[in-house]
Amino acid sequence: MKRVPLRGALLALAFVAAVTLPAPSGADVPEVLRISAIPDENPNELLRIYAPFAEYLAKELGMNVRFTPVVDYAATVEGLAARKLDLVWYGGFTSVQAVRRTQGTAKRLVLRQEDAEFKSVFIARPGSGIKTLADLKGRTFAFGSVSSTSGHLMPRYFLLEAGVSPDKHLKQVAFSGAHDATALWVESGKVEGGALSFLVWDKLLARKKVDRTKVDVFYTTPPYVDYVWTARGDLDPGLREKITAAFLKLDYANPTHRRLLDLHRTKKYIRANDADWKGVEEAAISAGLLK
Repeated sequence: MKRVPLRGALLALAFVAAVTLPAPSGADVPEVLRISAIPDENPNELLRIYAPFAEYLAKELGMNVRFTPVVDYAATVEGLAARKLDLVWYGGFTSVQAVRRTQGTAKRLVLRQEDAEFKSVFIARPGSGIKTLADLKGRTFAFGSVSSTSGHLMPRYFLLEAGVSPDKHLKQVAFSGAHDATALWVESGKVEGGALSFLVWDKLLARKKVDRTKVDVFYTTPPYVDYVWTARGDLDPGLREKITAAFLKLDYANPTHRRLLDLHRTKKYIRANDADWKGVEEAAISAGLLK
């Protein structure tokens, strides 16, 4: 399989939101709260989204907050385990990997209300003859990142449920590295089909980044739980609760808050319940991505 990771240039991006207020008291409060996110979109878009979140958390927590980009999904998992990252916006699968990698200590804090019922969309070029998942047999196909929940794990799971084995029945499987890249690959004809997050697809449509005469949705998956803000387990419990409260207080009626919520394509965050990701873990095992 061909894998196409995001470029190393992502390492060059960084944003520091600093304030002079003292950090909250606690046994394990870092001097700088290092937040990150799985690189599921292009580097400039990630910076546009998460730099304002660093600013907001800095003000709410009264401490230094830095957005720390990474080159791939695995780096976010290893970063949290090595205590080089404190808070990460994970997809469902990478959240499962992070909890496993930290021996069950990583703590899921909040998710967008949309993440409780997330979906993937399968796309193809109109006129290609691809109208069902079974029609993908013998075709070229692109997932996003190997570790993406909505761009790989759940699409793979639903393909298998439909009797389509990516490794046996597809002509070629490639990994674009990001949801928006998958859409562009299908639109350009580089591959015949692909799968990506429904929220990224909706954003691409809203911003006129794709041409629906050249690429469109032919199948939408049933809902599943996905993205979640996850903290390292040894972070001060009081600080974790303050982070949670900062997200939960965001009010769409407040114009300042609305800017952040719009960046994350949601109207509110809800508190996470670890048990909800058990289904994602089971799907990963069923799809052969976890043991």
